[in-house]
Amino acid sequence: MVEYLVFLTISASLYALFALGLNLQWGFTGLINFGHVAFMTIGAYTTVLLTEKGIPLFLAMIIGGFGAAFLGLLIGLTSLKLREDYLAIVTIGFSELIRLIVQNEQWLTKGNFGIQGYQLPFGNFQPNPLGKMMMIFLLTLLGIFVVWQLGRNLKQQLRLQKQITGKSYQPSSILNIYISTSFALILVLLVYINGVISLSNYTYKAGLMLLILFALAIVYYGLDLIIHSPWGRVLKSIREDEEIPKALGKNVFWYKLQSFMLGGAIAGVAGAFYTWQLTTIYPTSFEPLLTFNAWIIVVLGGSGNNAGVILGAIIFWGYDSLTRFIFSNSELINDSQLGALRIMIIGLILMILMISRPQGILGKKEELSLNN
Repeated sequence: MVEYLVFLTISASLYALFALGLNLQWGFTGLINFGHVAFMTIGAYTTVLLTEKGIPLFLAMIIGGFGAAFLGLLIGLTSLKLREDYLAIVTIGFSELIRLIVQNEQWLTKGNFGIQGYQLPFGNFQPNPLGKMMMIFLLTLLGIFVVWQLGRNLKQQLRLQKQITGKSYQPSSILNIYISTSFALILVLLVYINGVISLSNYTYKAGLMLLILFALAIVYYGLDLIIHSPWGRVLKSIREDEEIPKALGKNVFWYKLQSFMLGGAIAGVAGAFYTWQLTTIYPTSFEPLLTFNAWIIVVLGGSGNNAGVILGAIIFWGYDSLTRFIFSNSELINDSQLGALRIMIIGLILMILMISRPQGILGKKEELSLNN
């Protein structure tokens, strides 16, 4: 159970990191990107190929992020002036182009044979008791940071609720805020306890879990800072009506390009962690389904809300694990039918959510609508 929870933590954190890049592009800037997996592909293969040439692991990951940002520059310069639906078509076309290149190129990517045996973080690392204590201490610091962020988000939601309702609070809304915060605290405690146990009995996956949690915290905090900066407010104004920032003298195309590149860089970093989780990579590891999983996470949690993206990733992987467990020993349905059924169920959940709460679980309807 401990190892399985470590796997779930890594997977949810990886998808949250991947979806944060998409949320910057779509949730904050309004750019429809149906080829987000292309950035992950570039980041993944760049990281692996550079480490095989002797480049230090984390430097290779950073270069992979820059490589994904450069792809965003190429796509953005040619496509960001297109209308939303045409941009969606172009991005998914670029995504398939990248996948077909790595599938058929034999010299670097080895085509369908994939790449195995590359360097991994903490691959041969076996910490002594002091090293394990240091890793647990780092996990504790990370837990304190998350609790601090939850406290900040709680205060912000209460303040926003007061602005919406005036001097009097709506008891049902306040109750929902406290329930969601309590649920998040329980999840944090569960991950922390499981992390302490797994780090005490150290394995490679436990070290990777700690690493990706730190990466997710850094990216989340960095995005929180820039989204609440003047740059982030320009992005939100572009999402709502780009004619307004144009009238104020802002170069809308340049801001869109920056957002597209930064979101791509984040996806490229997620690609490096994806390869470290898989330990072998093939072109089939980067199917378009990864992009639409990220869209499910963003829409489910609430576009334009980074905390909602993390919640969406947790719910997505919780649903994935729960349905696998429930139907694993069923005699009424086989594996192929199970895959189709699970997709149908999550599609139904999304349709109900779009009808009852189109802004997502943590999305702010007042912020996403010009009429309020």
